[in-house]
Amino acid sequence: MFVEAPLTGSWDIWENKQCIKEAMSSPSITAIIITKNEELMVANCIETLRWCTEILVVDSDSQDQTAEIAERLGAKVVTTHAQSFADRRNIALEHIKTDWVFYIDADERVTPQLAKEILVQIETTTASALEMHRQNMMYGKFFLNGGWGKEFVQRIFRKQALAGWKGEIHESPIFEGEIVRLHTSLFHLTHRNTIDGLYKTAMWTPLEAKLLFEANTPPVTGWTLLRKTVMEFFRRAILWSGRKDGMEGLIEAGIQAMNRFLVYVQLWELQQQPSLTEKYHTKEMEFMKMWKKTSLSELSPVFKSEDADQETPTPKQEVPEKTEDE
Repeated sequence: MFVEAPLTGSWDIWENKQCIKEAMSSPSITAIIITKNEELMVANCIETLRWCTEILVVDSDSQDQTAEIAERLGAKVVTTHAQSFADRRNIALEHIKTDWVFYIDADERVTPQLAKEILVQIETTTASALEMHRQNMMYGKFFLNGGWGKEFVQRIFRKQALAGWKGEIHESPIFEGEIVRLHTSLFHLTHRNTIDGLYKTAMWTPLEAKLLFEANTPPVTGWTLLRKTVMEFFRRAILWSGRKDGMEGLIEAGIQAMNRFLVYVQLWELQQQPSLTEKYHTKEMEFMKMWKKTSLSELSPVFKSEDADQETPTPKQEVPEKTEDE
């Protein structure tokens, strides 16, 4: 259950950054940034969180400079090998000592207006969680349709009320209490280019396929692949009006359809008996057996003559003995 945050004259007192700093004497809050290879995005994310009491970065085996950049900017960094999104969030919770926690991704941005509203709410609300609208910018455009325009996320929690997170991909919080819906949006700068989108696809589609496999999803057929792919595009572009977002909306609908296709292809792979790995290993062994039974001389006379040369010993040249006259 959630209620909307009241619109009052409280906003008038928040005129500049100094007001935000003064509010930090009230309930404390830690911003938690979950990262993996986010060196291009993490710095600006941290800069929009200076109003928080603490900033914690939970880094999952980044191969770039993400952790070093975060530390240089004053954030506390915790590294983890956890692959589950819920596990990463739970690990972060173990390091929190403040009254409130704010989970944010490296490619998300807080505006001064949102910061003001959050600070007022954590000081005055009796709720356990704050929910906000997330505006998604993809391929350079903020989407209003395609299932992206009305996305609300629960990211801010009273620490004592948050028991943890569950879910390997689409994680959800476990907490008790009321939710307040904020009026100001969080901004999400995602799918900045095709390669960026494909990188994320490569990260999460295997996890989703694994979950479907563990749920004993029926065997994938050609019809399954066609139906899932076409319906995802139809849902995004037509039913949810993604086409109204222009070329960008159609591209994103196509990308989501491709993602659905890849999830079910990978599910099909997991369902194979014997597995694809076993099939390739068996074929490799067949090739090796062929070569063990074959000598090079059987392939060409050239190799046969070379073998003969190697087998025929080179006659030793006799050195004439020296005579006394010599």
